[in-house]
Amino acid sequence: MTEATKSLKYTPLEWAKKACDSIMQLYRPVEMPPAHRWHYHQGVFLCGVHRIWEMEQDERYWHYVKEYVDELVDEQGNFIFRRDELDAIQAGLLLLPLYEKTGEYRYKEAARKLRGLFHTLNRNRYGGFWHKDKYPNQMWLDGLYMGGPFALQYGQMFNEPELTDLFIRQEALIRKFTKDESTGLYKHAWDASKQVAVCDKETGQTTEVWGRALGWYVMTLADVIEWLGDDHYKQAELMGAFEDVMENLMRYQDEESGLWYQVVDKGEQEDNWLESSCTSLFVYALAKGYRLGYLKKEAYERAVKGLNGIIEHSVEISEEGSLELKDICIGTSIGFYEDYVTRPTSVNDLHGVGAFALACTEVEKAQK
Repeated sequence: MTEATKSLKYTPLEWAKKACDSIMQLYRPVEMPPAHRWHYHQGVFLCGVHRIWEMEQDERYWHYVKEYVDELVDEQGNFIFRRDELDAIQAGLLLLPLYEKTGEYRYKEAARKLRGLFHTLNRNRYGGFWHKDKYPNQMWLDGLYMGGPFALQYGQMFNEPELTDLFIRQEALIRKFTKDESTGLYKHAWDASKQVAVCDKETGQTTEVWGRALGWYVMTLADVIEWLGDDHYKQAELMGAFEDVMENLMRYQDEESGLWYQVVDKGEQEDNWLESSCTSLFVYALAKGYRLGYLKKEAYERAVKGLNGIIEHSVEISEEGSLELKDICIGTSIGFYEDYVTRPTSVNDLHGVGAFALACTEVEKAQK
């Protein structure tokens, strides 16, 4: 099989299943790395698994998600999680559908504890959440995804509209203070104190547009616009921001491969490289934006080009038949250009596979 035809072997949903099945066959749910931890790596991957279940109702996907949570959350809703970072909240997205389907107390109580972090997490002088306690005054694009979708869904499920308002305020801050007017994209982070060495002393912005952070942001916007509904007073503003950033983002897609670069707007640099997890997140947002009527057909075409690019350039099938997703940047803090382009890559890193699965499901939906 040639590279040009590899993407045609399966439908997008079948690629998602093959990616998730490859992880599920390798690990018991609680042993996915980092093992025995409540962590957003597992959370992102399992959101992809759950999305497959929503589309096919194959119970093995549901039970895999449930087993992960049940190994960590006891019947009273007790579990161990980091209480000093937004990252701990993301996997709470698994608790809400579990509670909705089963009505079990443990899931509601565990979700309530994560909701409580919005009372206790530190904030900068503008009211923006620190990404982690060890990063004082820093707001990262990543953080909007780590806490925002959970806040919105929890608020809608348990009638706490103030959590929607909380998300709106956080998004407005991150959009205002990280936007790069020269590209229309968003820098990785903003330091409200303007004291961190890697941030501009005048604006507080980091210097670079890191792909995966921007990917978390645009995926969050695509989801939130759908959840808020047309009657929400901020809908038009958020939709305008989404349309603008996606229009600008399409200009930076690599025409030959269909992928996006680790540092999105500097593809001309020889040491920059094409990265699969950010491409997956961009594909998700483009396909969903088109499917919901927010974006034009070009967005869908770019999404398909991106997904095919990942499959053709970053996917390999092992001798055992499992899928291996390459070119996934390992996690990173904020930094200068050289810090991003020298980060190692990994194979089948969970948030890369999870992002890929989510991208596949959205392209599948957009085709129909």
